Amino acid sequence: MRHLTIIVVGVLGFTFATGSPVWAQNRPGKTGRVGCPHCTNDGSPISQLLQRSDELYASFKPKEAMGELLKVLEMDPQNREALSKMARVYIDFGDVIPETEADWQAKKLKHYETAEQYARQAAKADPNGTWGHFYIAASLGKIAMISPIPKQIDLSHEIQAEVEEAIALDPQNGFAYHVYGVWHRKVSEIGKMSRVTASVLLWRTVPQGSVEKSEEYLNKAISLNPRVIIHRLELAKTALVMNKSQQARTSLRSVLDLPVQFSDDPRHKKEAQQLLQEINGR
Repeated sequence: MRHLTIIVVGVLGFTFATGSPVWAQNRPGKTGRVGCPHCTNDGSPISQLLQRSDELYASFKPKEAMGELLKVLEMDPQNREALSKMARVYIDFGDVIPETEADWQAKKLKHYETAEQYARQAAKADPNGTWGHFYIAASLGKIAMISPIPKQIDLSHEIQAEVEEAIALDPQNGFAYHVYGVWHRKVSEIGKMSRVTASVLLWRTVPQGSVEKSEEYLNKAISLNPRVIIHRLELAKTALVMNKSQQARTSLRSVLDLPVQFSDDPRHKKEAQQLLQEINGR
């Protein structure tokens, strides 16, 4: 039963703990903002608030960014961009609560459930937008991390459906491919006996995954976002599961050569260096 807990744990955390690229800055009057490359900064009050929120979030100030988003929602309660980015900041709030804090699970759960509510509002406001569905999957993944195994299994199916929807709505969403790639690897690691146990004792069916799909989706993520370190780190982990040591080494070395763009990239670089040392000689 222990192996069932790996279904979603660790699959989604990277996107939201990292925040936005540290180098990303908005340019008034230009198309594209942090996390919204097709948005237009038209000079309207809402556009300016969203732009300011992106700048604050990129500076790792999610609370201040939330303040700007709330102003947007006061003016436009159905603003899809503000709703999805509210989900993002609440995921951040949950992530930073230390496990040493009293009632940490309940506190995390409260933030993640709030994130889920905002994400569902975003998807309702814009059913054909990728980010509402993406953040539904992200918030559910976080909830699953601190939930009993039966609920993890139940949520894993919806996470899969929402990630697939996010990809279908925007085939250029590299982060959705990343999530699905890691999801496939994690699910593929669940053994036959654990699946039987889940079926017999919990009356639940564990979803199927494959390392081949994991490799395919992570390569797709890299093709869309070649400078994102975590894509290459996870591809290396999948390569090791597939006994492709040389491919893993190549991917890990590329991590070390890439510039830091996200707040936890230094940690990812350190992990890549350690993993490279561990597999040296294979």
